[in-house]
Amino acid sequence: MSSLSGKVVLITGGANGIGADVARRLHSKGANLVLTDLDKGLLDELAAKLGGDRVLTVVADVRDLAAMQAAVAVGVERFGGIDVVMANAGIATTGSVLGVDPAAFKTLIDVNVMGVFHTVRAALPSVIERRGYVLIVSSAAAYAAAAGMVPYDTSKAGVEHFANALRMEVAHRGVAVGSAHMLWIDTPMVREGKADSEAFREMLRRLPGPLGKTTSIDKCGEIFVAGIENRKRQINCPRFVGLLRWLKPVLSSRLGESLTMKHVPELLPMMDAEAVALGRSVSARTEALEK
Repeated sequence: MSSLSGKVVLITGGANGIGADVARRLHSKGANLVLTDLDKGLLDELAAKLGGDRVLTVVADVRDLAAMQAAVAVGVERFGGIDVVMANAGIATTGSVLGVDPAAFKTLIDVNVMGVFHTVRAALPSVIERRGYVLIVSSAAAYAAAAGMVPYDTSKAGVEHFANALRMEVAHRGVAVGSAHMLWIDTPMVREGKADSEAFREMLRRLPGPLGKTTSIDKCGEIFVAGIENRKRQINCPRFVGLLRWLKPVLSSRLGESLTMKHVPELLPMMDAEAVALGRSVSARTEALEK
């Protein structure tokens, strides 16, 4: 029997991508699920596929603390408490500091950083009561910066440190805290980035070795669930991403930055021009959910 059987897991951004794949895997291991997202249609579709009475879906915006508190309250009422919280909801933007829409930058910080705080703040009392586990979904971007990704890199470095600080606050209360760090996963966000941007596709092509390769959602979900079961401090996908954590001082040095900076004068103007042509700094799906 899985260690997650009978446990209650709250996942934000649970309607598709990594969140949905992890939800399916946890459900198969006997977990009870509280899934939140802005996309009611995808939430309903996932709940129908999973079936049974162990799935509760709540349309909630992670930018709204009251909404997340209400989602947690409904989950606690339904299942008795929250054992695991996976703060997964996140978005990306396109464009340089001079090119990105300032409103899009703010939206990203509100979702990727404030959304993590609201999710954890709402769920933490129950997680503490159950001596549970908190997983903050960061990124390999917390280990290595990239031109054209300043908003995303800023947010993911921030929530990694959030996880590190939170761990020290709650360890004595029996709560474990982990952060997840992915490179390029075949999520809707990455697929949309490839579809929208030739500069993005070219950047991936020019990255050295495996750094430009895309990993399947299926493989990522497998690694995530193993990490959740073992209450890991870091979950890295692909697993070699863990090496980037130790190489972080080198990657932020002149030597490390030289690996990608030679392409910036060509690719960054392309990226900004593409955002202007599209008329948006976020994906079409994110823009649609904002309306």
